[in-house]
Amino acid sequence: MAETTAWLEAGTAYFAGRLAGADLDHDSALPGWTRRHVVAHVAANARALGRLVHWARTGDETPMYASRRARDDEIEELAKLAPAALTELAGRTAAELRDALAALPAPRWQARVRTAQGREVPATEIVWMRCREVWIHGVDLATGGTYDDFPPAMVDALLTDVTGLWERDGDPAGLTLAPDDRDTVWRAGSGAAEVRGSAAELAAWVTGRGPAPHGAPEIGRWL
Repeated sequence: MAETTAWLEAGTAYFAGRLAGADLDHDSALPGWTRRHVVAHVAANARALGRLVHWARTGDETPMYASRRARDDEIEELAKLAPAALTELAGRTAAELRDALAALPAPRWQARVRTAQGREVPATEIVWMRCREVWIHGVDLATGGTYDDFPPAMVDALLTDVTGLWERDGDPAGLTLAPDDRDTVWRAGSGAAEVRGSAAELAAWVTGRGPAPHGAPEIGRWL
């Protein structure tokens, strides 16, 4: 938790730094989304995870989103805000989530909540979920950020997260991820196909943000 919380604090600053001065009408790295949409999504995500913190604290079931359609509609509406207002919203919602997490009583960190994908997880997972959002979407802003900017241990955690999700979903990719700059390998399924590259390159690829390394098989969507 201490390490993940540190990553979250650094990632929140990273996203804000990549956003500072950016033209929000410019295309992002995500197909069909401008930078406005990325910022709107990150702000909406902070609110959504705040609902999970409320759920963990009170036991009152408050899902992240009422539906996928409601999530998408919220992003579209927020993306219409003036750039200054949208930037301010992203900072304010991030601070509100940070305060809610800091105020969560220790016994409630093991309370079970449900992700937008329907997985039941302990409240401790909320910190990691937000950590992924701010770092990865900081790159999605397309203002010069790359996965090489991430803390190395967080890159490793991403590789563990993705391969673990493949296994849990019952659709293992049959891959061995073998970073050139690590002594560790990550396996999913049979591990029959070995894919090499730097850890950052492999993390970008498996999360849909980077090109496939040479000889890599096709993989499905991460989340």
